Amino acid sequence: MPELPDVEGFRRVLADCAQGRTIQRVEVRDAGVLHGIGARRLSRDLEGRKFTEPERHGKWLLAHTGGPTLLLHFGMTGRLVCAAADDEPHRHDRVLFTLGGGRQLRYRDQRKLKGLWLADDPEAARRLDDQGPDALTVSRADFDAALTSRRGRLKAALTDQSLLAGLGNLLADEILWQSRLHPSRATGSLTDDERATLHRTMRRVLRTSVRAEHVPPRDNWLTGHRDAPGGAPCPRCDTRLCSSRIAGRTTVWCPRCQPEPES
Repeated sequence: MPELPDVEGFRRVLADCAQGRTIQRVEVRDAGVLHGIGARRLSRDLEGRKFTEPERHGKWLLAHTGGPTLLLHFGMTGRLVCAAADDEPHRHDRVLFTLGGGRQLRYRDQRKLKGLWLADDPEAARRLDDQGPDALTVSRADFDAALTSRRGRLKAALTDQSLLAGLGNLLADEILWQSRLHPSRATGSLTDDERATLHRTMRRVLRTSVRAEHVPPRDNWLTGHRDAPGGAPCPRCDTRLCSSRIAGRTTVWCPRCQPEPES
């Protein structure tokens, strides 16, 4: 599932492929990815405009045009692709933006769980208003305020987009493993030093992942071992990793490096 680093990569694709270029044609091949807008209006509102510098907040990509802003969310399987305008479309290309210079920006998505909105749509506005601060840029003070305002488990808190925008399952598990914190720890049980460690680790993991444009499966990271068949040893201490559902998500941790909280 695309998380903050993936969407930051899509922002770069949009900037490199489309920024400053005129949208000559919008072709909607599957209206199932459009929300609150029809194919005809999308074309009418965007054709003739130029994409300007894009923004990202959490897992949302904001494609500005000097007029309407296009909002993109990638669900579990979405991505942005830059192609030549005369290249044959992929079967999962849902919306094609033909641009000046013979380029084409493509919204590609197999499962169609999210899609495209225009920012003036009330549903889209509500979705953005419900987002917490961006996980890559959140200050230590705002991070502390977010955690201390929420009861419940750490894993659930880190993946709550209204609390902190951009973290998904892989990032949350990686950050907690590197911080040596159990995913079922209560947010209110963290000491000031533990919150500082968590914030510092989150920033470090995100910076590395943004450079890679995904959560990298490094040998010395949890992500590099979590999907090994039959389980895998912790890359730090060789203890067999544990896996269970926490906060409704498949969660992986090391029982030695991340001791379970006392009940």
